[in-house]
Amino acid sequence: MYRRTLLLSLAAVAVAFGPAATSHAAPPAPITVFAAASLTDAMQAVGKAYTRRTGVPVRFSFASSSLLARQIESGAKADLFVSADLAWMDHVQKAGRIDARSRRTMLRGRLALIAPADARISLKITPRFPLARALGPTGRLAVGDPAYVPAGIYAQTALTRLGVWPSVQGRLARADNVRVALSYVARHEAPLGIVYETDAWAERSVRILGVFPEASHPPIEYPVALVRGGNPAAGGFASYLQSPAAKATFRRYGFRTIG
Repeated sequence: MYRRTLLLSLAAVAVAFGPAATSHAAPPAPITVFAAASLTDAMQAVGKAYTRRTGVPVRFSFASSSLLARQIESGAKADLFVSADLAWMDHVQKAGRIDARSRRTMLRGRLALIAPADARISLKITPRFPLARALGPTGRLAVGDPAYVPAGIYAQTALTRLGVWPSVQGRLARADNVRVALSYVARHEAPLGIVYETDAWAERSVRILGVFPEASHPPIEYPVALVRGGNPAAGGFASYLQSPAAKATFRRYGFRTIG
């Protein structure tokens, strides 16, 4: 009798405490966002705010849009893609790797000419302005590689339309992404560089000499889209990127929001 009573008591304890022990929900799976390097500071701030609000972790991979697009095309695990231009988003869309219905253009930016903060140089961006002379006899112009980096492509287009490209095309410090180009100028490895205005705002060791006329290059636009087969929770973060709170953060970092 005692043994039977003990077994029944243990069974009751298991019933009482078993579900409680296993009822804790598993932590939400993180959202993986592939985003253009120029978005590093702003997206990290937005991601932290979203995690505080929802408890859903957001992880980022920042690099050139071209590199990220090729990784997504090759099957890299990503849930959301934010590109620094339309062309590389078009690329992954044609490859069938994003949900085209989720695609939105969310931000715009501007292109800036920069120098080290302590450099004694003044240069006005006008047609045929003396950029090569300002580089000095051996200096190079820091840019994202115009062969594939959006910021570099914008830079080449702008300098071409202004009649300056032939004088500097052989004097480039080519970078894998715009943040690397920014670092070349910040560390005095290049006397001048062309980056997004928002990148220059993020680095105290450089200063903006001028902003390129918007007519000198295609609009700098940042599209966002869900990656096919990704974490469904990424849809919530994509929606949050369009929220007033997120837009306010992007504007604080110098971006112009759309809508």
